Amino acid sequence: MKAFTQLSLAELKLLARDPGSLFFMVAFPMMLLVLNSGSRHLERFVPGYLAMILATGGLAALPGILATYRERKVLRRLATTPVSPFVLLAGQIVAQLAMALAGTVIVVGVGVLGFGVDLPAHPLRLALAFTLCALMCYAIGFVIAALAPRGRVADLMGLLVMFPMIFLAGAAFPREGLPEAIRRIGDYLPLTQGVIALRESWFGTPSAAPLLILSVIIVLGTAAAVALFRWE
Repeated sequence: MKAFTQLSLAELKLLARDPGSLFFMVAFPMMLLVLNSGSRHLERFVPGYLAMILATGGLAALPGILATYRERKVLRRLATTPVSPFVLLAGQIVAQLAMALAGTVIVVGVGVLGFGVDLPAHPLRLALAFTLCALMCYAIGFVIAALAPRGRVADLMGLLVMFPMIFLAGAAFPREGLPEAIRRIGDYLPLTQGVIALRESWFGTPSAAPLLILSVIIVLGTAAAVALFRWE
């Protein structure tokens, strides 16, 4: 447990020192919130920003970190010590969650205190939707890391997956503003289910369907990552 805690803290420090992660997981969503503060329906944007924060960490940052660790033989060296490589992977998930929570607190705090956004209607359901959306992004991130031969390739692959997804899934702005043909494409994206679950939990009674879909994606993504991931 001590090794896991130390690794988690070390991963969090490294993540917090990365300018890209800090900007896109903390500053960028808050900037978008401020830029859209003139909207009469600002509250519709907030759940999407939470999904954007999670997608940035899970789809853009996580794959490059893991692929770089494999490329630099960090995982192989850990396998020869009492600390399992799985501990490092779990520590990275904890670090990503901690950074995502920091970004979430800032966005929600600015929205509620600065612009009068209502608090979520179902906080516990929102926490569940947030957790499942996070794990879904991390599962896909692990698959990207498993497929990428090098860290730089993983970074590129993650960005190519993340950016279209946050725009088509309604994370950057509500999907209601998209053309119908584009919305149909977004219907099939995993992050769309995360946005739906977060929005339903924030505004009204959440349905079970998006939570179940997220759970299935987590299981399938994890299974694929375990099957494909190479430690060296």
